[in-house]
Amino acid sequence: MQPVQDLTIEDRVSRTQYQFTVEAVDAQDLAKWVPQFTERLKQVPQLADVASDFQDGGLQAYVEFDRATASRLGITPAAIDNALYNAFGQRLVSTIFTQSNQYRVVLEVQPEFQRGIGALDNVYVPSTVTGQPTQQVRLSTIAKVSERLTPLSINHIGQFPAATISFNLAPGASLGDAVKSIESAKSALGLPASVQINFQGAALAFRASLDNELWLILAAIVTMYIVLGILYESFIHPITILSTLPSAGVGALLALMLSGNDLSVIAIIGIILLIGIVKKNAIMMIDFALDAERNEGMAPRAAIFQACLLRFRPIMMTTMAAILGALPLMIGWGEGSELRHPLGITMVGGLIFSQALTLFTTPVIYLAFDALARRVDSGRGRRAVPRDSHAAGD
Repeated sequence: MQPVQDLTIEDRVSRTQYQFTVEAVDAQDLAKWVPQFTERLKQVPQLADVASDFQDGGLQAYVEFDRATASRLGITPAAIDNALYNAFGQRLVSTIFTQSNQYRVVLEVQPEFQRGIGALDNVYVPSTVTGQPTQQVRLSTIAKVSERLTPLSINHIGQFPAATISFNLAPGASLGDAVKSIESAKSALGLPASVQINFQGAALAFRASLDNELWLILAAIVTMYIVLGILYESFIHPITILSTLPSAGVGALLALMLSGNDLSVIAIIGIILLIGIVKKNAIMMIDFALDAERNEGMAPRAAIFQACLLRFRPIMMTTMAAILGALPLMIGWGEGSELRHPLGITMVGGLIFSQALTLFTTPVIYLAFDALARRVDSGRGRRAVPRDSHAAGD
């Protein structure tokens, strides 16, 4: 049992949390492959409670008449159709009008003669042989009645018949692993090109978020590089500041692994928040060091050393404020708290890990890039000297 919300990401109500649809051009392909695919997925260790809404256990009666015998007796397909409709179709044959009301007269056989496939043996079809009086011919004389399996209902997506396969995640399995296992099972089963699978609801949103995740993070990093480059009037020092981001990402992933959480959409949001929070450590040190170099004439090594000493307390204060602000998200309880836990875990883990590393790595990276920038500038200067002397000689 599960509640059906008024607003939900799922477009189909199923017995489990995640689902995908199997679409086919022909309903017969659907009846052939959906049961096989469902049984194959039940053997996948990453999935649990695999079920399908495809129900093909219904029975349908097929009347196959002998056209040669029917023609010899003067019975047409239309006559057979009329006889069956008269017996089981509730044909309206008349209307009785009274002074205050009207009553519709419906033609059908008695209910006790409608039960089971044997009721078709009691249907008679009029024979209209030329030159002979009309006779009633038993339907079983000219037709063979058989029962076959048929779907109880056929769902459609667009114009194509479709079935929904739903599943839960096995303990310790992530949605990403489940999606990969479904794709592998599809390839191993060898589904034809006419049968396609499409994820729905939460699984579809997860795949869409993963498709745009890399571009979103790259766009955020490029935007920060441009802003920092304009702020410091340098192409090198923004890279020094952005060098703190890998440690924050590693810390967030390690925290998720230790806590047993998946890299969900909420966790990705936490990593994006870390991009804006973690780089403030490097900004505090590099901004102070550049100011000391430009205004006080200090050497790069002395400037960054003094920046580390003077900005250590503000860096620790801002980091502790961010960590304490994320703790309620990480350890909160109550209804819906499990949705916020990955956000707090990524922020706390990324801040702690990056704080332990960037206090030592940022000065080293600053000096390395500063030496690289000086070598590049000196190389440009050496290349410019021959051009100037050559021009003076001319």
